[in-house]
Order: sequence, then structure tokens, then C-alpha cells
Amino acid sequence: MNQEKHWVSIWGNAVSVAENRPEQYAKDLTIRYPMKSPFQGESIRITFDNYCGTEEVEINQVTVRVGDEFYPVFLSGNRTMRIPAKGTIVTDPLELRIEVGDWIEISFYLKEFTQMRSVVFASGPLTYGSYAKGNQTTTKEFDIQTSRPTHLFYFLSNVSVLTEKENRALVCYGDSITAQDWPDYLKLRCTREGFTKTSVIRRATSGSRILREYQCFTYESYGLKGSKRFSHEVPTDGADAVLIQQGINDIIHPVGEEVNIYRPMSDLPTIEELIDGLKSYIYEAKEMGYRVYVGTLLPMGGWRTDAPFRQELRHAFNEFIRTTKLLDGVVDFDQALRDPKNPDWFLPQYDSGDHLHPSKEGYERMAEIIPIELLR
Repeated sequence: MNQEKHWVSIWGNAVSVAENRPEQYAKDLTIRYPMKSPFQGESIRITFDNYCGTEEVEINQVTVRVGDEFYPVFLSGNRTMRIPAKGTIVTDPLELRIEVGDWIEISFYLKEFTQMRSVVFASGPLTYGSYAKGNQTTTKEFDIQTSRPTHLFYFLSNVSVLTEKENRALVCYGDSITAQDWPDYLKLRCTREGFTKTSVIRRATSGSRILREYQCFTYESYGLKGSKRFSHEVPTDGADAVLIQQGINDIIHPVGEEVNIYRPMSDLPTIEELIDGLKSYIYEAKEMGYRVYVGTLLPMGGWRTDAPFRQELRHAFNEFIRTTKLLDGVVDFDQALRDPKNPDWFLPQYDSGDHLHPSKEGYERMAEIIPIELLR
């Protein structure tokens, strides 16, 4: 490898557990995901992840498209790639000149019945994909009659390019709030403001908690707990910092078995337990050599399980985040999006309407307050 260059991730997602449905297998399907490169590069490599799968996955063909050209991708010289259950593979590097702003499409074909269990939802103005019937890995445009758009990302968890030493990645780790739009708005901000050396990599799974996970068939898709996620997702090519925004689901999920048998109040953490869970992230990230930033938990006034004891827990957690000396910095999302006259609630323009997730304007605001020191 060129010693003057290194591998840096230009695109990434977490991998979580698919919702249990009868149709959890697919066959004769091409899946395609586009992405925009923030960097120049001279090679590209792709990570496919079956961390949540219980069966081997066979990918029969992978292509990378840049412009009008399709390029075949190999694993140990083979077109067919097999990902073991709970395993991960990284493809052979593909020598390919990539320019700043190039759109890259990753397409892969699943010929035989495939367990579609390792997946994550993500959204944003730069985050989307599609799938089509048959092997269309070298088809420029999918036929709308035999394809559909999707915001579900199967197996593909990372794309890296071999690029200049000064280029680096920032990892954004969290739950559904991070799985939604603000990391994309942060990418757009980097382009707009000239932070051309930083890629923004999302590692987020909807419904996930720091301390707990559901074992039941009904709620398994709410994702893995932090002790299973963090060490698997956060190590990222070229990354030197992580921004963590998680904890609200630990607070809002437990409702009591009389309301929902799967969500006992015993799952509600104490503030000490929640802080210890966050500390475990901080220590682990420091061991990776990362700078660590944490975002405060957003307002939740009006959410369907909102209650004074939950707000007290959120306030105590945010107070720890704001005052601890363990961090390299804090991003005070709570202060930026709350209503000054009613601080447990969003400002109306920042509320999506469910009183938990921000609106488009709220996500844009989150991206705008990320400190410059994280983007340089």
C-alpha cells in the first residue's frame, strides 16, 4: 500500500436486526446504494456485514459504478462472496480513480434464497437506495416496473477509499435520531463550508438502547445493546473522533408489564447505571485513539411515555454530559432545539410532530451546531 496514503471510510451504516416477518428471505434480487465521495481516491474497498444473521449469506456479483462505467468487485479473486453468519467480509481493493464529488453506486446480486436479517434503516437527503428483480448489477437505470426505492440498508456497512493522509472520518453513533437526517445535513455543511478533509460516517440503529435489548420475537428489531454494538460499529477506517448521541430509549421504553409484557419497568436504569453505560463507550473509544464528543439528549415533552420521573432522568444524564471531564467536547443538542419558555419541549419548528424526533429544520439545526473542531 502507498505509505503516503491511507484508507478512509466515505460511507457507512450500522447493522441491526430486521423486523421479524414471514417474508424475511429474498431471491433473485439486486440491491443498489449510491453515495457521494468527499475525497479523491485511487482504490476502493467495500465491507459487507452479516453481524445479526443466523445463516451464511451468498452474494453472487458486486459492481461499483462511477460515471457510466461498471467495475467488477472480487473477494480473494472470486466474484461470489460468502459472509458467514455473524461475520464480516472486506472485498479486495479495486484500483479506481475517484474524484471529489463523484457519485458511486454499489450494486450486489442475491441469486438464491437469502436471509435478510442484517439491515438498518437510515434516511436523509443523501441516504437512499433501491432494489430490483433479477441480476441488474450492470444496468444503468432500474426499470420502475420491476424496482422500488428503499431506506433499508442490507449487509453493506462501509465503503472506504485509499486517499491522502490528511483526510479523515468522523463517526456519528446513536439511535433513530442519528439514523435520520442530521448526519446528511452535516455532510452538506462540510461541503458548503469547505471542510473537505472530513467524511461523516453514520453508525445508528433505530430503537436501540445503551443498556438493554429485547430478546422477544416482537421487538427484536429494536436493535442490539451498546455492549454488542459499540466495539463492532465504531472502529472505522481513517476515523479519529466519535460523536455519541444515545440514551433516550433507555429512558422512554419501559412502561410496565401491565401495559406491555415485553417492556417491564425493571428495564428503567438508574442514573448511575446510565452514566456507567456512557462511560463504557467513552473508555472504549479512547482506547481506539478517538477524541470523544457526546450530544445531550433532546427534549421529549409530549412524547407518549413522557413523565416527570423520565424528565428527571434525562436532565441528570444531560448534566453529567455537560460537566464531566472525561470528554473532549459536548454538543448541546438539547439547548439548541428546546423551547426556552418550556424547556422540556421542542421549539415547535424543530418538532416532527411526535415530540421525540426533530423536524427537517431540527435536524438542520443539529448539524449547524456541530463545533468546527470536529470538522477540521
